[in-house]
This record gives sequence, structure tokens and C-alpha cells, in this order.
Amino acid sequence: MSIETEVKILIDSPEVFRQSIRPLDPVLIAPRHFEDNYALDYQDGGLRSQNCLLRVRITDSDALLTYKGPPQVHDLFKIREELEVPVASGPVLLRILERLGLCVWFRYQKYREEYAIAAGDDEANRVHVALDETPIGNYVEFEGVEAGIRALARALGFNEGQFIRESYYALYLQFCRERALEPGHMVFSSDAGQRSSG
Repeated sequence: MSIETEVKILIDSPEVFRQSIRPLDPVLIAPRHFEDNYALDYQDGGLRSQNCLLRVRITDSDALLTYKGPPQVHDLFKIREELEVPVASGPVLLRILERLGLCVWFRYQKYREEYAIAAGDDEANRVHVALDETPIGNYVEFEGVEAGIRALARALGFNEGQFIRESYYALYLQFCRERALEPGHMVFSSDAGQRSSG
């Protein structure tokens, strides 16, 4: 069983963040790329009612099917079971899942780049860092062991009060509430010169 431990942090500028990690010798895992994410559930919302997530993620080069179990109770970190497998065709998988009675209840897009950064001298504390540019702002996700996440955050000048446990869906709902917007899908507007939501 794979356990995911992560936090998000809201940032102002992706370029400033890239500059801030350079002294830490980051290893680029994936250059900046577009992601289209589809969260699925049964008509009765059975997965969401258990705080579980079933997601199909599609990029220009691959696709992933991900299941995430309910988060454990924790003050700072989001800790949950994560099962993930690559698939040959994201669009075909979506159609198969829909034939089986699931439907897309939330779609969200982002541009992501990924790094591995050693937090201190202990390689066991290596942190997976995802820099996300989303329609509701720029975030970084730190995933790894708790000690590594804390050490990396300190090294970059972040404090634990900035740690965010919420999902992108929860952050999107908050974004809409604050602006009196009707929630829909968290996708880039083609009017803004970004990739169309399709």
C-alpha cells in the first residue's frame, strides 16, 4: 500500500519559486506540461461521501488512473492511501468508466513541473515538489516524509502556518465563494489565451 503525505503552499510567482530552489540542486523530474484531470464518482456520490477520489489525469504524453483513500486526521499534513497506474488512453478509460456507471463530477486543469529536492543531508528526506499554475492561482505541493517536508519548507522560508491540506476542489469552491462565482469546473478560459477547456 502506498501512503501519500503532502501539503500545498500558495505562492505568488512561479519564476521566483524556481529561483529560490536553485541553490538546493533540484533534480527536474518533469518539465512544465499541461494536465487535464477528471474526478469521477457514482451517481449517488458514494466515493465523495467516503472522502475518496477516483481520478483520470491526461497529459500530452501519458495518462494515469489514481485512487486516493480518505485522509487521515492530522493537523498539518494530508496523509492518505494512493494507488496509481499508467494507462494507454485516458479518453478511452474515461468512456469505459462512464459505461460502468461513473460520471465526471469535477474537472480541473493546471500546468505542472516536477522536481526532487533533498532536504538536508538525509536522502531519505528527499521531497517531491510539484509547481502548479492553476486557474485559481499558483501553488507548490511538497510530498514526502514529514521531516523532509518541514525541512524543505524552512529552507525556502515557508512556515507551517502556510501549509494547506485542502484539495484543489475545496480551494476552487473557496475561490468561487470569495468572488460570488457559480462553481463549475476549474479550467482555463480560452478567452484568456490559455488552453481551451474543450
